[in-house]
Amino acid sequence: MAPPIPGTATADLTAHPEGVRLEDALAREWVVGNGRGGYASSTSLLCPTRRQHGLLVAPIPGSARRHVFLSRFEESVHGEEHSFPLSLGRYPGCWSPLGHRGFASFRLHPWPTFVHKIGRAEITREVLPAHGRHAVFCRWTLRSKVWPLTLRLRPLLAFREADSLTSENPHLDPRLHRVQDGFIVQPYASLPALHFVAHGAAQSFQADPLWYRRVQYLRDQERGYASEEDLFSPGVLELTLSEEGSVLVAASLGESIEAPLHEWEQACSLRRSRAPEAPTDVATALAATADEFLYRDPRGRLGVIAGFPWFGEWGRDTLIALPGLTLARGRVAECEEALSGLLPHLREGLLPNVFGADQATSDWGSADASLWMARAVRLWERAAGPAARDRMQQSFGPALRSIAEAFLAGTHLGVKVDEHGLLQAGSPELNASWMDARADGVPVTPRHGAAVELCALWYFLITQLERLALEAGDRMEARQWMEQRRRTRRGMLEKLWMPAERRLADVWRPEGADTSLRPNMVIAAALEFSPLSRGKRTDVLRHAGKFLLTPCGLRTLSPDDPAYHARYGGGPIERDRAYHQGTVWPWLIGFYVEAHLRAFGPSPANLERLRDLIENFAPQLERHGVGHVSEVFDGDPPHRAGGTFAQAWNSGEILRA
Repeated sequence: MAPPIPGTATADLTAHPEGVRLEDALAREWVVGNGRGGYASSTSLLCPTRRQHGLLVAPIPGSARRHVFLSRFEESVHGEEHSFPLSLGRYPGCWSPLGHRGFASFRLHPWPTFVHKIGRAEITREVLPAHGRHAVFCRWTLRSKVWPLTLRLRPLLAFREADSLTSENPHLDPRLHRVQDGFIVQPYASLPALHFVAHGAAQSFQADPLWYRRVQYLRDQERGYASEEDLFSPGVLELTLSEEGSVLVAASLGESIEAPLHEWEQACSLRRSRAPEAPTDVATALAATADEFLYRDPRGRLGVIAGFPWFGEWGRDTLIALPGLTLARGRVAECEEALSGLLPHLREGLLPNVFGADQATSDWGSADASLWMARAVRLWERAAGPAARDRMQQSFGPALRSIAEAFLAGTHLGVKVDEHGLLQAGSPELNASWMDARADGVPVTPRHGAAVELCALWYFLITQLERLALEAGDRMEARQWMEQRRRTRRGMLEKLWMPAERRLADVWRPEGADTSLRPNMVIAAALEFSPLSRGKRTDVLRHAGKFLLTPCGLRTLSPDDPAYHARYGGGPIERDRAYHQGTVWPWLIGFYVEAHLRAFGPSPANLERLRDLIENFAPQLERHGVGHVSEVFDGDPPHRAGGTFAQAWNSGEILRA
C-alpha cells in the first residue's frame, strides 16, 4: 500500500502567516490519566512528538507495561464546496495534513479542548479519558454558516508497547467487526480488541485498511532514539451534521461503551468535581493536575505514577511526592491509604524502588525508598492529628521498626549501620541513592558509603521510633533508640560536617569524604528531626542559595566544580552524564523552602521571598507540560527544560512548599 503522504504537504517549522508557531505549539504537551494507569497525552496540536503519545494508552491485563492503542485520528471537515484538515502529522521532510493552519487555541482545563477556526466555521475538539476504565471520549462541536458538514475520521493505530515502535508487518489482522453505531478491531490476538462507538450524527464507515508509513516523533529524534514507525488505519468513519451540534466518538478496550453520551456526561461531571475552578497561580494549577499521577493497580491499591510519559510507579518517587499530592490538597485519607498499601511490599527492611506487574518483578535497587516512608508517615501523622495515634502505634510503628532493625542487622545493597551510627549503602558498582544514573556500566555520580541524605533520613527514622516508644510507655525501647540517635548525630557532625566551610559533605567513606557541593545537604537541613542546629541549617542554606538555587529548582552540583555539566541534552549517554552533575531538579525546592523556614523563620519578608520562589515556576506551566513542571532543567541559564514533561515529585513538593 502506498503511504498516504501528499507530496505537496510541506511546512516550515518556525512560523506561518496564520500566526501558529509550530515549534512552540509542539513543545506544549498535556496528559490526562484515567486512574487505572492509562492516559491520553499529546501536544497542543494533537500531533504526537513522542512514541508514548496517544489518545488511548493503557497497560494490558497481567502486565504493568503500558501500550499505545489509538495514536490519534486523521481528521478533516467537508462541506459542499470546501474541505479542510484539522489534524497534523510529521513525516520525513513534510507535514501532513496541515490542520495547524486553522488552529486557534488550546486549553487544558477542565479537559483538553482544541479550537479551530476556518472561514465561517468553528470546530471545537475535546478529549477526555473515562475515569476508572481504559476508554477515551473525543467530541467535536461544529458551528458554521454552511450546512451540511461531514467530519471524516481515520483512526491511526499503534498496538504496541509505549516505549517501542512498530512497522508494517504481515502479522497484523486488518479485519474489523461491524456493530451498531461502530466497529471493533483487533490487529493482534495477543492484545485486547479496540471498540469504537459514534453518537450524535448520521454515520457511515468505509473499510479501507492501509498503513501510514514513516510517522516521525521529533522529541524522540532530539533525544537520540529511533523516531519513525508505521501506523495502521482500518478505514474511514464519516459523521454528517445538517445543523450546529456535536458528534461523540468513544474508543475502549475490552468492551464497548454502551451509552456513550451518558458516560461522557458522567466523565465530564467527575472531571469538573476534581478541579472545579480554572487555575490562577502555581498552586492551583498543580493541584488541578495532581490527580493525573494517582492511580489504582489491578488489585485496587492506590499508587503514584512517577512521571509522564514514560515512568511507571517508583517507590522513592511515590513517598516523596505523596504528601504534596494528597496532604497539601486536604486528602489525608488518601495519603494513609497509599501508605498502608505499601506495607505488604516491605522485604528485609526495603521497599521496591520500581514496582513491576507484581512484587516478584519489582526492582529492589534502592536503599532509601523505605527511609522516605518514615518521613511520609510523619507528615501524614501531623496532618491527621490525634486520630492518627492508634494507627501509628498499631500499623505504621511496627513497619518503621522493622525497617530500622533490618538496617541495623544489615541487608542487601550494602545497607548497614557502621560504628559511627552512619548508614552505609551501595558499592563502587552500585548507587543505591536517588542519584543513580549510570554510563558505561558504572555510576556517573559514585555515592557509595554514608550519603548525607541517607544518614539524615536514618536519623529521622530512629528519632521517630524513639518518640513512638515514649508515647507507648516503653521506656526501655525508647532508650535504645535514643542511644542510636545520639550515636548517629555524633557521627554525622564528626564525619559529614565541614567546620571550615560551614556545610555538609555529600558522602563520607573511611578513606575520606566526598566534599562536592550538592543539594543532598539541603534535605538534611530541612527534615523536622535533624542533627543540625538552627545555625548549621542556616549555614547550609547560605551555600545552597549561593551556588545551587535557580528559578527552576536546585542544581545537583555547584557550577564551580570541575565535574559540572551546564547542559542536559544529547543522546542517552550524554544526558546520563549530566543528570546529577549540575542539572536542576525542581522537586528539591520543597526541601529548600522547608529548610529556609526552619533556619530563618516565617517572617513576612521571608515568606514573601519563598512565595516568589514558588511563583518562578509559573512560566513553566505553559511552556512544556501544560499544568506541570518538567522533570529537569539545564544548570545554566536560560534553564531549558528536559526529561519528562510531568513529574510527580515536582508537583508534590512544590505543592507542599
